[in-house]
Amino acid sequence: MKNLSSKLNRITEIEDLRRVAARKIPRMFYDYVDSGSWTETTYRNNESDFDRIKLRQRVLVNMEGRSLATKMIGESVNMPVAIAPTGFTGMMWADGEIHAARAAEKFGVPFSLSTMSICSIEDVASHTSAPFWFQLYVMRDKAFMSNLIRRAKEANCSALILTADLQVLGQRHKDIKNGLSAPPKPTLANILNLMTKPQWCLNMLGTKRRSFGNIVGHAQDVEDISSLSAWTAEQFDPALSWDDVARIKDEWGGKIIIKGIMEPEDAILAARSGADALVVSNHGGRQLDGAPSSIAALSDIVQAVRAESSEIEIWLDSGIRSGQDVLKAMALGATGTMIGRAFLYGLGAYGEDGVRRALELIYKECDVSMAFCGHTDITQVTDDILVKGTYEYLKSGRPDLAPMRW
Repeated sequence: MKNLSSKLNRITEIEDLRRVAARKIPRMFYDYVDSGSWTETTYRNNESDFDRIKLRQRVLVNMEGRSLATKMIGESVNMPVAIAPTGFTGMMWADGEIHAARAAEKFGVPFSLSTMSICSIEDVASHTSAPFWFQLYVMRDKAFMSNLIRRAKEANCSALILTADLQVLGQRHKDIKNGLSAPPKPTLANILNLMTKPQWCLNMLGTKRRSFGNIVGHAQDVEDISSLSAWTAEQFDPALSWDDVARIKDEWGGKIIIKGIMEPEDAILAARSGADALVVSNHGGRQLDGAPSSIAALSDIVQAVRAESSEIEIWLDSGIRSGQDVLKAMALGATGTMIGRAFLYGLGAYGEDGVRRALELIYKECDVSMAFCGHTDITQVTDDILVKGTYEYLKSGRPDLAPMRW
């Protein structure tokens, strides 16, 4: 324990966690996390566009009594960050969703569970006390969908996240080349790679959760891993529309979040749908390669939605690797953010302790940077903390047009 504490104390940024995770996680699962679709242009721009935005430093401002506390869909949070729903989380670390949910609960931020999680809704509910959010992928099997919603209600999930940008699957070249599956396919290359990851293998031997817990044994004719692959390949529903959103909202009957919004027109439709929050997200650059970064899409969406006088919350996902990224998103009009890779790196590196460390780093960076910008309340931050000319160009989606003023 002392040795682990010493290691964690030397972790000073999310990039440190990424490097450790890259050593510990089998290649196929690490590549699943740390890659995008096609040429990965959007995946890279999600991070680089944040870097181009510069902060204005203020001095001789009273920095006492700072607070990152706020609310997300009415729930009190210690900072405006929620853990995003991610598939295969339990393959980054054995029982990964349980570990991540525990870390989020202890830190005071929301946890979201994916339909494509390794641990089931019931697994997470039985190992946590705080309500969590459940993310719904819409499948063709309507009976299975209704059953998922019922199970989320019974687990006391406090919100449903409807992912709107996965009607078809983006082509992710590394996943194809690695033959990604859960559990791993026993190819020679995968076996040789697994032999270099002893801690991961030992952890996995100690758990029974190695498949998609929300699907196997719940979907019709999916009783084991051998029948899962064919079922999932056929199930994502390309016919998903706004009419389905209304139906799902009525069936759920609680708070709903729509994730995957990248254009003002869709943001307005999300606001009119009665959703409680929308998430500006390009799925971490894993769907439409060549789309703008999420931070580039944010300002126009905020402007369009607020012109509607809508009370819907606007969150940002994709590309956040630091507390400064959170601060910049809030300055450009977001009311909350979600992190995916940032917590997955921590999970893959050190399990629950790694997720906690990732949250600590983001909190500290956001808190200190906010102070340097002359603010003490995250809810009062506006674009006056940003250097003019370093962020307006993002609206055009053309990073190459940015004036080089720094």
